[in-house]
Amino acid sequence: MSTDVKRLITLLATLLLAALPTTAARAADGDAPSAGQRIANALRTSPVYVDESYADAVPPSRQRQLADRIRRTDLPIKVVLTPFTKGDAFDGDSDVLAGIVRDRLPDRRELVLITPDSDFPDSLRGYEWPADTHQASRAVAAAGFLDEMRDAGLAELTAKAVDLVAEGKGEQRYEEATADLGRPSPQPTKSGPGSESGSGSGSGSGRTGWWLLLAVPALALTALTTRAALLRSHNRSPALPQLVFATARDADGAQVRRRAEAEALALGEATRAADVATTPGLQQALDAYAAAGTVLDRARGLPDLAGALALVQEGRDALAGSPGLPLCFFNPLHGRAALRTGWRPLGRRDRLDAAVCQECAHALRDHRAPEVLTDTDGGGRTVPYFEVPAGRSVWSATGYGSLMSPLEGFNSARPRAH
Repeated sequence: MSTDVKRLITLLATLLLAALPTTAARAADGDAPSAGQRIANALRTSPVYVDESYADAVPPSRQRQLADRIRRTDLPIKVVLTPFTKGDAFDGDSDVLAGIVRDRLPDRRELVLITPDSDFPDSLRGYEWPADTHQASRAVAAAGFLDEMRDAGLAELTAKAVDLVAEGKGEQRYEEATADLGRPSPQPTKSGPGSESGSGSGSGSGRTGWWLLLAVPALALTALTTRAALLRSHNRSPALPQLVFATARDADGAQVRRRAEAEALALGEATRAADVATTPGLQQALDAYAAAGTVLDRARGLPDLAGALALVQEGRDALAGSPGLPLCFFNPLHGRAALRTGWRPLGRRDRLDAAVCQECAHALRDHRAPEVLTDTDGGGRTVPYFEVPAGRSVWSATGYGSLMSPLEGFNSARPRAH
């Protein structure tokens, strides 16, 4: 054997030996349990799992108290408190976490699972199998809307959620906690012509207005001009001042487009990986994916980009076989809604059944106008998107899922998405 060949063999052997530790380490990593399995394993010894990042908010002593509280209910309640990040083991989605953890539990016939809400990090979400026997979803949602929980920490909020689930009156507690969400803010009593504007400022009281009109013509002219401007603003948006939707108007359209494209791509990959035999909603998911792509191709602004996100959400729900609430009615860029509430714009008789996020729900409860996504009407004016005639906007017609399925609205409006 030549010297060169011997050197080559020696070099290859050296490289092989150097690679062995790395290969062994990779094998060890592959044998390590997944994040979902680790959580499921922990839940076998305690009904409460708290990620180390939440250790300060829910220290071991509070974890033990929560576990004792759950055991006293004699219900199959499990609590998993872990943060969500896009691209993590659960794709930043509490729904995914719930499904994975349940699948890995030894006894999953009956389970009530309480987790953080991936769409609203300061809130909790409840899941229950096989059915909503204990009204867990509503009970957990109600906890976040109780006045006493407004400034509560994660441990206190979770304990209250457990108590409400154990009570078994989730629907009732939820209705009580959200009863005033859709009520308009009480208006001050006014008399005289200024009351027509529906504004608590700028019009003045009736008597003072008439006195100024009679005594100071110049001031009267100013008052009438101001009143006309207020009336124009009132007709354009009776319940939502312009300042409220300034943030929505200034949102980064390029960033929203990138997000919508990424989510549509992920939905497409999920549909291709789905099993036709075990995914009844696969065709609906494929239709939603195709519609989202069409909307993105033709998008002329934030309303269309938000519509693509709504279609993607509908497609994901179809794949999962468990449709949840749609995106927030007032501003779909806020993410998935947390609850439904009746809402009647001031100056109108019809009352909408709107799905709203917690941010907007709190605004309604505090008698503040929620931030809304805007669009332009036929006259080029900036208005809340839902004030655009339904014949001109599929998003106004569907409310991004609150009033009608976005996919159904898209198919009805074809070939125009907007």
